[in-house]
Amino acid sequence: MNDFFRKHRLRVAGLIVGALGGLLYYYFVGCGTGSCPITANPWRMMIYGAVLGVLIFDIFTKTETKENDR
Repeated sequence: MNDFFRKHRLRVAGLIVGALGGLLYYYFVGCGTGSCPITANPWRMMIYGAVLGVLIFDIFTKTETKENDR
């Protein structure tokens, strides 16, 4: 389990930061009328934020290349 977190630490950090960002976006911006499909629900906004956080933080992960792949 510890090896998993060491290998995917940036993705896990992106998940946490993105979910927190989604919650903050819901709290400060949100949707006042409740008619907005994404921002009207805090859970849905946290999921979208978490997905975006993982995708953005995944850009900074290093991939291992083998000599034969070149």
